[in-house]
Amino acid sequence: MPGTLTLYVLNGPNLNLLGVREPEVYGRETLADVQARCESAAGDARVVFRQTNHEGELIDWVQEAREQASALVINPAGYSHTSVALLDALKTLTIPVVECHLSNPAAREPFRHRSFVSPVATGVVSGFGPFSYELAVKAALNLVHDKASAPGRSHNA
Repeated sequence: MPGTLTLYVLNGPNLNLLGVREPEVYGRETLADVQARCESAAGDARVVFRQTNHEGELIDWVQEAREQASALVINPAGYSHTSVALLDALKTLTIPVVECHLSNPAAREPFRHRSFVSPVATGVVSGFGPFSYELAVKAALNLVHDKASAPGRSHNA
């Protein structure tokens, strides 16, 4: 990854419906608005921004990020609470991983309180609406810079 840093921002199921689905929970901004926020927050870093409703495709992208990305921001959406396969894919990464959520899962239904992603994420940003993504992007890139200045230091749990 010489030169420009590459940041993957991956989004799970139903996030394509942002702005329409439960705006009282997720807000009125669209996924395109969120992408623009991420690209702005990333500065000179290249952003690969994707969304899927399919677990296997999300896992394929995590595996791709293993080889292509400097860091990963992931909003696994509903897969946070259900996907052991996603957990296993994330465990293979050696890059910083920031879990991101628009809402605060801990303040919602009990089944959302458990995340399979959090134990392997470097950090979690949640509850700030679309601003969560900006914070997550900045955190991920800061972790890349920290990693570069402290070789051998692992960022994953």
